[in-house]
Amino acid sequence: MMSLSRRQFSILMSSFLFAACGKTEEPFRLEMDMFDEKYSELISNKSVAKIIAEGFQWSEGPTWDFDRECLYFTDVPQNKAYRWSEKSGFDVFLSPSGLDNVEGFREPGANGLFFDKNSRRLLVCNHGRRAIEWLDIETKKRELIIGKYQGSPFNSPNDIVASKAGDVFFTDPPYGLEGLNDSPLKKLRFNGVYHLSPNGNLQVIDDGLTFPNGILLSPDEKTLYVSQSDPTAPIIMRYRLGTENVVESKEVFYDFSKHMKTDAHGLPDGMSIDKDGVIFATGPGGIYSLSPQGVLLGKINLDRASSNCAFGGDGSTLFVTNQDRILKIETKTSGLKWN
Repeated sequence: MMSLSRRQFSILMSSFLFAACGKTEEPFRLEMDMFDEKYSELISNKSVAKIIAEGFQWSEGPTWDFDRECLYFTDVPQNKAYRWSEKSGFDVFLSPSGLDNVEGFREPGANGLFFDKNSRRLLVCNHGRRAIEWLDIETKKRELIIGKYQGSPFNSPNDIVASKAGDVFFTDPPYGLEGLNDSPLKKLRFNGVYHLSPNGNLQVIDDGLTFPNGILLSPDEKTLYVSQSDPTAPIIMRYRLGTENVVESKEVFYDFSKHMKTDAHGLPDGMSIDKDGVIFATGPGGIYSLSPQGVLLGKINLDRASSNCAFGGDGSTLFVTNQDRILKIETKTSGLKWN
């Protein structure tokens, strides 16, 4: 869930420390492009964004806790996870979020998070452990779910989503490893997209993507979306799922190539989806709204790269991990909790 240029950004931002983070609630007017009149049903042209926390190196992995009414997110280079709520504000939730002092890792912290509404626990993509974990929110106790494919360790699990029935889907690019694909720690020949069934069966959804990143299920859970953070092929893939989540077909859902300008920040990365199946996707220069048919409806223009987004609050609030800050944007639609 990160761009290939993120390491350079992390170095430039290294002077930002936790002391600089905090609740700011500074609103600014959003600049938007509307490509279809349906976009006006999703967000007001007078919408503003509030900066609820800032000062991170690279914010990531937002997910909303429906029980505690709070947002969890990570700062992967800093190896920390944070929590924010309207009532309590902002604090450190996990430190370290992944593992400390892991040799051969550029970023051993946690990346993607997903609050599972069934188990009432967090699913965690742990770079340093090279694994998917369960996290008990109250005790902070972790439980390994899976860390290997056919005996070989994963690269560095990145983003994750779960179905109502307990199926887990995740991506595994090499972003956590020093040298990425050239790392001597990389044991798998591919950067995979996986499905883990409730009975523990692990299958590869796709082993042909260069840098699989954000991952998302449609409201009816019959379609899987995966973004690819490759500047030479910046796309979102769509997979039609059949019985036992076997892939029946796959195709390019949206190609961001025409949006890749020299002044655009970011690549296809994390995504969220509303109750009607409209995808809110981070990409070059902002947040894109795409219909279930792959039609670009509109775009929120942002002046820095965004890694991910998630619906939360009363259902209509979109939280965006926007490089060194967290944005809160009110919309006219709502996420899947309110389906």
